[in-house]
Amino acid sequence: MKKSEKIINLRPSREQAMEAVKTLLAYTGDDPSREGLIDTPKRVIKAYDEFFAGYNEDPVEVLSRTFEQVEGYDEMVIVKGIRVESHCEHHMVPIIGVAHVGYIPNKKVVGISKLARMVDLFGKRLQTQETMTAQIADTIEKVLNPKGVAVVIDAAHMCMTTRGIHKTETSTVTSRMLGTFRKNANTRAEFMNLISSDN
Repeated sequence: MKKSEKIINLRPSREQAMEAVKTLLAYTGDDPSREGLIDTPKRVIKAYDEFFAGYNEDPVEVLSRTFEQVEGYDEMVIVKGIRVESHCEHHMVPIIGVAHVGYIPNKKVVGISKLARMVDLFGKRLQTQETMTAQIADTIEKVLNPKGVAVVIDAAHMCMTTRGIHKTETSTVTSRMLGTFRKNANTRAEFMNLISSDN
């Protein structure tokens, strides 16, 4: 049995999940049966279906439709400012920010919307920002076999801004550089300059 199949088999039912939400509501000190909270478990589970939809998608399949007629194009393809919406796996609170994703084609390209889909797909899972950054870059490299891949994520973590040390002004920046972006300092610098530009 594959690990993914085992996880699916252990997945609680919707009813069990709603009961768990009721338990958490009671834990806060509130009454899950009061009027304002009666439908909260149903709403929370519906929200979770959206927040964690990435578990239901295969990233390789998303990137599998490529185009090989690129007319010799071999410069960077960058999608910048992709909104990141994820959840910290340690506290299950939001990670909100932006991602910049780029690659240099090697005979084939993918629709640019698919790069944004990679961010959504891995973002809509319980994550650390470091892992998410690596997963996005590694999957693009695996499927497209480009000359290089670059991913930079700049995000605020609610586990730092709304609890704990309450550092509301902070953000975390992570990067993953593969292929020519890692080997060639000029290529890496060009990418960083392009994603920093407002033009």
